[in-house]
Amino acid sequence: MVKNSKEKENFITELIEVITKLNTKNISSKETLEQIVQTIANDIDRIWFKYSQVVNITKHSKAWWNKDCQRDLENYRISK
Repeated sequence: MVKNSKEKENFITELIEVITKLNTKNISSKETLEQIVQTIANDIDRIWFKYSQVVNITKHSKAWWNKDCQRDLENYRISK
């Protein structure tokens, strides 16, 4: 996720919704606790894969490279 992006904001919003909707008022057994933990794990997994991107890390990868850099490089290559 790109820092300060709409995707990151949506990810955090959905994560907060999942956590606040958890019903932890009646955990009467180990099995109930395990079910709640598994539910939140599944929900977090689903949200993570919804908003994450597959990135191929190479020796040329840079943490600072973003869409603006890519656009500027493409413009440079076109106009030289």
